[in-house]
Amino acid sequence: MTNHESRITNHGSSVRILGIDPGSQRTGVGIIDVDAGGKMTHVFHAPVQLLSAADFPGRLKLLFEGLGELIERYRPDEVAVEQVFMAKNPDAALKLGHARGAAICAAVMRDLPVHEYAAKEIKLAVVGRGSADKAQIQHMVGILLCLQGKLQADAADALAAAITHAHVSASARRLGVGAREAWSRK
Repeated sequence: MTNHESRITNHGSSVRILGIDPGSQRTGVGIIDVDAGGKMTHVFHAPVQLLSAADFPGRLKLLFEGLGELIERYRPDEVAVEQVFMAKNPDAALKLGHARGAAICAAVMRDLPVHEYAAKEIKLAVVGRGSADKAQIQHMVGILLCLQGKLQADAADALAAAITHAHVSASARRLGVGAREAWSRK
């Protein structure tokens, strides 16, 4: 796994959020710290490569164990995961759902709260449009986290999930409601 780290610290009064963009071949992970004033700081991002496994169950094992190692190393407080969208290919959607399940299990096995966001919610929160493309997400994540160079797409999507959760959580605190209530229009 290639990684891009800013720092590993005791995150004190800030909240550390692990963002996950699940995939069956490659899963994006991104970690940010958010202080009480809402300032976001990049901690880590990388794509977790899964194709070295002999078969699909082996990929799920690599994903589960790899995320477990990252959680132990970086000690996030919360997890934000992108929800599965309905793909045209049912087999691909099913595999993506399995990968998402392995990622969620890695977090809940360590008693971390998991927050789920649809791709359109993430795009809206980070770019301002629910129909934003990958390049726009990569660009805005780089700006919001003061990162140089082009971000790998899966890692950028994972950082975007973490940024979305930071925004939604801040709004929820201001409104005095739960994160899902802050985001919902119901």
